[in-house]
Amino acid sequence: MAPIPFPAWPDVAPALIEVAAARAPADTVIRGGKWVNVHSREVLDGYDIAIARGRIACVVPDASDRIGPDTQVIEAQGRYMIPGLCDAHMHIESGMLTPAEFARAVIPHGTTSMFTDPHEIANVLGLEGVRMMHDEALLQPVNIFTQMPSCAPSAPGLETTGYEITADDVAQAMTWPGIIGLGEMMNFPGVAHADPKMLAEIAATQRAGKTVGGHYASPDLGPDFAAYVAGGPADDHEGTKEADAIARVRQGMRSMMRLGSAWYDVESQITAVTEKGLDPRNFILCTDDCHSGTLINDGHMNRVVRHAIACGCDPLIALQMATINTATHFGLERDIGSLTPGRRADVILTSDLTDLPIELVIARGQIVAENGEIRVDCPHYNWPDTARQTVHLGHDLTNKDFEITAPEGANSVRANVIGVVENQAPTKALEMDLDVSDGLVGPQGDVAQIALVERHKGTGEVTNAFVSGFGYTGKMAMASTVAHDSHHMIVVGTDRDQMALAANRLAEVGGGVTLYVDGAEQALVELPIAGLMSDSPARDVAAKAQALGEAMVATGCSLNNAYMQHSLLALVVIPELRISDKGLIDVRSFEKIDLFVPQD
Repeated sequence: MAPIPFPAWPDVAPALIEVAAARAPADTVIRGGKWVNVHSREVLDGYDIAIARGRIACVVPDASDRIGPDTQVIEAQGRYMIPGLCDAHMHIESGMLTPAEFARAVIPHGTTSMFTDPHEIANVLGLEGVRMMHDEALLQPVNIFTQMPSCAPSAPGLETTGYEITADDVAQAMTWPGIIGLGEMMNFPGVAHADPKMLAEIAATQRAGKTVGGHYASPDLGPDFAAYVAGGPADDHEGTKEADAIARVRQGMRSMMRLGSAWYDVESQITAVTEKGLDPRNFILCTDDCHSGTLINDGHMNRVVRHAIACGCDPLIALQMATINTATHFGLERDIGSLTPGRRADVILTSDLTDLPIELVIARGQIVAENGEIRVDCPHYNWPDTARQTVHLGHDLTNKDFEITAPEGANSVRANVIGVVENQAPTKALEMDLDVSDGLVGPQGDVAQIALVERHKGTGEVTNAFVSGFGYTGKMAMASTVAHDSHHMIVVGTDRDQMALAANRLAEVGGGVTLYVDGAEQALVELPIAGLMSDSPARDVAAKAQALGEAMVATGCSLNNAYMQHSLLALVVIPELRISDKGLIDVRSFEKIDLFVPQD
């Protein structure tokens, strides 16, 4: 199915003018609402919105003279009329869903515009995978803009991906109709040191007049940060504290504050606005990563706005951060982000600006959801077999593939261990003493084993290390083909036999997440598309994800959204310690380090 282009403002301007001048009837009139104007940051009572050709013709105190015999009239009944919500930075794949099913999940929550970076599928299927995501996005009844991924691999030389993204790929994608800019530039050392490939991608984006996304994950705000900003990234969502947000806006970047399923970075940064008084128009709200359970049970951008308000932000400012600020940042202020003439008619009716119940959602002038129920179809792309057959292990794995041999003659070792930090993307680089048994070092206490299993080329290679913080007990293992960003397979467990069972199971089903205990599968979320997504309904995927979460708890893991922590343990651009197919990576120095600490 080919997408039908949404008409541009100039194409429908004559119709809008006729309706605004009351010389022609509107297609739809929303009558008798409180107009939340995010340009002037005020609420104006007793206004009507007249809509024609999917765009707003006018917002006036009385649009009754624009109502004709075929005009649809929606009674606002004194409710607030707010712009559809925008997610400024997100990864659809993190929801375990395709764009169609992700849209179906979030539309009832009032999200009408998404700025998505499909760099997960880019690592597995390259530019062709990005094109598939882009094409399905354009089929949807809401606005899904695609950022061309910039970093596959995210850290060249420190990981191996299924495909690599090149500057030529970026230049080609900039000509596609749904591409809005360059996805998060995760290779911040590359930018800071003027890597030609990174600068070529940025240059191709800027020459196309599009926005360069940022991702500066280092706590160092010195010369490297200055060099990174000079390289061109226009925003950043990796801040975790007030000083990060302030530093970014002072240097002309937009500070994107995220609340995802496992990232809680709004409360620690929004004080830059609520207490320090910085200009709120330079701050933007986003989710980054939300899994299906969060979307179904808690919400999407409406959840983020509510949270910002609960953190002390004025409701109107919070709404600006989720609407007009985002639109302005991406050069779309004349198209989305506010309820003003010419803009796409993306409107939410809500009875409360603080609790933000999403009672009616209109996108492009069409009712798309009401009282939590979807009212439109979200068309699917025809995903080919090449996108569904992406897990290649080379051979059936056994417990021997997960053996860690100690230095000869050692009774104990000091190991470099990845330390999980709850609700944050960064990890801790720990050193822990571990016992040796029969020449091998295995899981003990709170230290589980982690393995990175190559799954793109079928090499059969397995990298083994240790991780602390999950709290797993008993004989168990969890495996996932969602392993940001290279998306090999991550296996974490307390028993090598269970680790082999879990890994082989994912090869059998074509990707996903599974958890084994004592030889029996406790939970399985099938993700057959690129090993990252399911095209099943969001509610079904969320139910399986919930069962997975419950199985993790039953094995002793009490971390909030621990699956998200699990899936990020191979993300070699966020400090401090990660695992890749190359080995154990110290992201503070961007160097491979030994598993065992040398002993004097």
